[in-house]
Amino acid sequence: MPEVLISLIDVLVNLYVLLIVFYVFTSWIGLDPWHPARRLLANVVEPVLNPLRSYLPPVGGLDFSPLVAILFIELAGQFLKALIGGWF
Repeated sequence: MPEVLISLIDVLVNLYVLLIVFYVFTSWIGLDPWHPARRLLANVVEPVLNPLRSYLPPVGGLDFSPLVAILFIELAGQFLKALIGGWF
């Protein structure tokens, strides 16, 4: 049972990180913000990125909130896997 939960956490963490990367990539290539794919990504990713932006202002015009979000998500995934591994 814990292997299934750990695998599920891995999949969810990797999927969310991939969504953040796609969101950043669509902004780099200049995809229209009103494009349906871009709006879907924004609806999924922005609730995590917006709070980080209030603590991390842009540095030299660069937004580091996606990088920090990925780090936090990876750390949270590792913590959850260690917690689940310790329970069983």
